[in-house]
Amino acid sequence: MRPARTVRLTRRGAWLAAVGGALLVSGVLLGVASLVQGGALVLLTVATGFTWLVVEAGLHRRGRLQLTRRITPHPVTVGRRAVVSVVVTSPGTPRRVTGLQVAERAARELSGPQPLRARVERAAGRLTLTYAIHPEQRGRWTVGPLEVRSQDLFGVAHSSGRLGQSAQVAVRPATTALHLTRGPTATDVDRSSAGARTPAADDSSLRDYRPGDDLRRVHWQSTARRGQVMVRQDERAGRRAASVLLDLPLDREQAEWSISAAASIALALADEGHHVRLLDGSDHGIRRERGSHHAPDVDGATADALLDQTVDLVVPATEEARERALLRAVETLTGAAGGAEVVFAVVGGLEQSCLEALARVGQASHGWAVVRATGAGVERVDGPARHSLTTREQHTHDALRRAGWTVAVARPGEDLTHAWERLLAADDRLGARA
Repeated sequence: MRPARTVRLTRRGAWLAAVGGALLVSGVLLGVASLVQGGALVLLTVATGFTWLVVEAGLHRRGRLQLTRRITPHPVTVGRRAVVSVVVTSPGTPRRVTGLQVAERAARELSGPQPLRARVERAAGRLTLTYAIHPEQRGRWTVGPLEVRSQDLFGVAHSSGRLGQSAQVAVRPATTALHLTRGPTATDVDRSSAGARTPAADDSSLRDYRPGDDLRRVHWQSTARRGQVMVRQDERAGRRAASVLLDLPLDREQAEWSISAAASIALALADEGHHVRLLDGSDHGIRRERGSHHAPDVDGATADALLDQTVDLVVPATEEARERALLRAVETLTGAAGGAEVVFAVVGGLEQSCLEALARVGQASHGWAVVRATGAGVERVDGPARHSLTTREQHTHDALRRAGWTVAVARPGEDLTHAWERLLAADDRLGARA
């Protein structure tokens, strides 16, 4: 880590240089030796201080100062506190860090409502800068590089520059602990509670035929019923695989709530033993996950992978981009699901093309959907909670229910636990009517 440092005269140094030069010139012109000696002494003092800092800067550029930055914990969660610790050492020459003044900048998204306050501790050959961050927004935000400043013994010159590189702090969304206490997410599906469109227990181990599959594994009954070739999965026991579809709105606050909701649902599924994937349809998400499922979580690795996927999600710029992303996510889902998956979705008011795509998902798999309510009293849905819906949101709610989805309505910003309970209750009411 090599700092780029500049050396300049301080205001005192500039004045002393000017005075020393004037004394030297005056002494030469007037032939007064004492003036010449005084001017030369002042100039020598300024030159000595300046030269000493130049030499120090050269040593620093050759790596005589070493920097280590640690963020604990990392990644960070929105609303949670983390500590940044920056350690500067000078192996073999402890005094080089004694007079250093240090400061570090952090992105505004990491500071919260209060300004960052740092504590500096010094020991022999070691300087430690410590400060707490309170991230308020999901994403990747920058801390550093470290700003260093030093001054010579006489105060006639100072050097300043940067030490080390900046670091990216990954901030994950805040999540809510949700509990899966209903049977429809298990392999042995209770058809009376899941509705007539939900596949039977044998269907839970089926998927679409892929070139190269053994024809002896074709399930002819399901093939005849669905009109497409279906083959048995290798794994029949345990929980069904699960996918969480995320429709990101253009509004940032609504998007952050939706990301937190989708991540919370995915974590709950993984914790219950499901193979889980989060499908947002973004170029980053598809490139990173390629539609693959994460194994059931036993050591926190799946939770880390799912949350890391959400860090880089970007709010779409236009409605067209939003629609394309959701259609890509549905295409990834239907390309290999074949009715064998549990599907959860967090969506807003959708265009007809997206609704038709989700309707096809509902025909093959039982789906649960949380529809965002952003209206101002245009229409309402029945249920214990009364939420205002726009015309498009109401149409989305009704169309998904007709397609076999279990649907609940939630207003962005509300406690996700309440929306989750309404979704499970809606599934119970669907079973009571079946």
